[in-house]
Amino acid sequence: MNGTASKHNHHDQNRHAAGCAHEHSSDSKHTQSAKVLSDKAVIWTCPMHPEIRNQEPGACPICGMALEPLMPTAVEQDDHEFIDMNRRFRVSVALTVPLLWSMLGELIPAINPMSLFGHSNVAWAQLFLATPVVLWGGWPFFQRGWRSVTNRNLNMFTLIALGTGSAWLFSLLATIAPGLLPASFRDASGAPPLYFEAAAVIVTLVLLGQLLELRARARTSGAIKALLTLAPKIAHRVDDEQNEKDVPLEDVEVGDRLRVRPGEKIPVDGIVIEGTSHVDESMLTGEPAPARKLADTPVSAGTTNGTGTFIMRADRVGSDTLLSQIVHMVAQAQRSRAPVQRLVDQVSAWFVPAVVLVAVIAAAAWGLLGPPPQLAYALLVAVSVLIIACPCALGLATPMSIMVGVGRGAQGGVLIKDAAALERLEKVSTIVVDKTGTLTEGKPSLQKVVAAEGFDNDEILRLAAAIEASSEHPLGRAIVDGARAKGIAVSTAMDFESDPGLGVWGLVDGAEIHVGNSRLMQLHNVDIESVAGTADEERETGATIVHVAVDRRAAGILVIADAIKETTPAAIAALREAGISVVMLTGDNERTARAVGRMLAVDDIVADVLPQDKAAHVKRLQSQGAVVAMAGDGVNDAPALAQADVGIAMGTGTDVAMESAGVTLVSGDLRGIVRAVLLSRHTMSNIRQNLIFAFGYNALGVPIAAGVLYPVFGLLLSPVIASVAMSLSSVSVISNALRLRTVKL
Repeated sequence: MNGTASKHNHHDQNRHAAGCAHEHSSDSKHTQSAKVLSDKAVIWTCPMHPEIRNQEPGACPICGMALEPLMPTAVEQDDHEFIDMNRRFRVSVALTVPLLWSMLGELIPAINPMSLFGHSNVAWAQLFLATPVVLWGGWPFFQRGWRSVTNRNLNMFTLIALGTGSAWLFSLLATIAPGLLPASFRDASGAPPLYFEAAAVIVTLVLLGQLLELRARARTSGAIKALLTLAPKIAHRVDDEQNEKDVPLEDVEVGDRLRVRPGEKIPVDGIVIEGTSHVDESMLTGEPAPARKLADTPVSAGTTNGTGTFIMRADRVGSDTLLSQIVHMVAQAQRSRAPVQRLVDQVSAWFVPAVVLVAVIAAAAWGLLGPPPQLAYALLVAVSVLIIACPCALGLATPMSIMVGVGRGAQGGVLIKDAAALERLEKVSTIVVDKTGTLTEGKPSLQKVVAAEGFDNDEILRLAAAIEASSEHPLGRAIVDGARAKGIAVSTAMDFESDPGLGVWGLVDGAEIHVGNSRLMQLHNVDIESVAGTADEERETGATIVHVAVDRRAAGILVIADAIKETTPAAIAALREAGISVVMLTGDNERTARAVGRMLAVDDIVADVLPQDKAAHVKRLQSQGAVVAMAGDGVNDAPALAQADVGIAMGTGTDVAMESAGVTLVSGDLRGIVRAVLLSRHTMSNIRQNLIFAFGYNALGVPIAAGVLYPVFGLLLSPVIASVAMSLSSVSVISNALRLRTVKL
C-alpha cells in the first residue's frame, strides 16, 4: 500500500503534460517543442501523409497537396501557396471570362462568335486566351501530375493534368492543323470541336477550389493558434529590492520572480509565492469556474488572472511549460493516422488507375457506338470522367476531421495522444477507474489515530511518520503531515524497505516498525485482531485504514480519509447515461471500496488489488468482450493503462502514467472522460459522413460523366460542370470537418 513504487503524489500540476510529448526521443521532443515559441525553423508536412517532412513549402510527392507547417505559430506567416494560387486564379479569371462567350453562344445561336467571326478566327482567339490559363495558371497541376507518374503515386493531379492537357492539345491541333483530324471528329458543318474554353474553365475552377481548400485547411489549426496566442509577450520581473522591470517572455529564466496583475495572462509555469487571486484556466482544462490561487499553489502559462495581484516563481519556461507541451502534443496527434485511414489508403491506391481505365473504356464505347461526331464525344466523355473523379475529397475525409477534432479536444481539456486512441475511444463499453486520485481528490489527510492497549496515540504516530518519511506514497505523506501538524518531531528511520501495494517497514529508535495494510501485517505475522473491529467500523465510512505494528505487535490504526471529488458523482452518472459501465479497481480494502462505491452508485468493485495485478483485471474484462478504457494517475496504474484499449491519464498524476495513456485529462476531472467519449463519437461520425460523401460522390459522378444517362435522357455531363462538382466536393468535406470546432463537449 505504502511503497515508494506505488502512486506518487505530485502536487505540481504543471508537470502533468510532461509525458504527453514523449512519442519520440528527448532530443526530438526538444527540437519540435522549440517550434512552439519560434517560427525560425519551420518544418512542412502533408495533412494526408504526415510522414512527409520538408524544410520548405511545396507539394506532397504522394498526393500532390500543398504542404503546411508541422507546428503552427502565433505569428501569421506568409502563405506562399495561397498567394501563388491566388495570383494564378486572378489572371486566369480575367482571361477565361471572354471564353465564356463561346460557351454562351452554343446556347444562343444569335450571338455565337463562330457564326459572327468564323471558326478559324475564333479558334485562334481562344488559343491566345486559353493557353496562358492552361500552361501558366495550371502549371502547378501539370508539375504535380508529372511527379505523381514519376513517383508512381497517381493522384488527383494525375487526372487533372490528363483531362485538361488532352483537351488543350486536341484543341491546339484542331486550330493549327484541322485537316489532320478525321471526319469522325467533325460536326455537321465540317469543323472540328474546340475545348479551349472547357480546359481554361476547368483550370480556373480547380484554382478556385484550391484557394477555398487552402483557406479552409488553415482554419483546422485554429485551436493550436488560439493556444499559442495565450502566452503574453512580456513578463514583469521583480528583483530582490522589489523593483519591477518588463522583460520579453523569452528572457524569463527558471527562478525569476514575476508579478502578475489583474486581468493579465500568466507568462510561464510556476508557484505563487505572494498574494492571492482566482485564475481562469478554462482554455487549458475546459473548466469554466476560476481556480483559487494561494501561496504555494501552482499556476500555468496562458491562463488568465482574475482581480487579484500575486508574485510567482518561474519553474518552467519556454518549451517546458504546460502550454507548450499541450501545443506539441496536439500538433503530433493531428498528424497521426487513424486506423480507418488504412482503408482509404488502400482504396486510393487503386482508385486513380481504375478511373483512367473507366475513362478509356467510356471513350472507346462512345467512339464505337456513339452518335456523330463519335470521337469528339469520346474525348468529351473521357475528360469529364477524369475531372469529376479526382479523389481529393476521399483523401481529405479522415485527416481533416482528426485535425479539427483533436484541436477541439485540447480546448476542452482533453489531450489526444494519437488518432488511433481517438478512434478506439468511440467503441469503449467499460471504464475502469482507480479510486485514489481519480474518483477522489488524491490528497488524503489523517483523520484519527486509535492506539491499541498499551500504546500512546502520539507515540505510534511518531513511529509511523518516521517510517513514512522515506515514502512518496500519498498516504505516507498524509501521515507525515498529520504528525507535523500535531507538533510531533519526525525522526529518521533505518533499514527502510517497502512492498508496493502493502506497506513499509524499518527500524526507529531500535524498534522494528511496520506500517501498512492488513495483508502486510499477515505477511509479517502481526496479529491485528485487537484493532480489527475498530478498523471495520471506520472502513464503513469510506476511510482508509493503515495499521501500525511495533516489534511485530499491533500498536494501533491510523484513519485516513480522501474526499471524493465534487464532480465525480455527476461524471459517473453521465458515463452511465452514455451506455458505459464503470468498474472501480483499487488496492484499498473491500469495506472501504464498497463504502465509496455506495456513495457513487458504483456496484462493480474490485478491491485489494496489487499494482502488478491491475493489468490482469483489465485483460480479464477484455477477454469477456468488453472494450476497456482505464483511467488512473499513478505509477502503479501504468501497466493497466498500457493494457487497456484506451488509457486515460489524469492530468494531476505522474509522468509515467501519462506516457502509458492515449488520452490525458488536463484538469484531472472524471467529467473529462465524458468529454473525451463525446469527442470521439462526434469525430468518428464526422469521418463516416465525409467518407460516405466522398465515396458516394464518385460512385454517382463517374457513371454520369461516362454518359449512362445519355441513352434515356439525352444528358451528357460537360467537363466544366464536372470540374465544379469536383471542387465543391473537396470544400464540402472540409466544411463538414470544421463543424467539429463548435461541437459541445
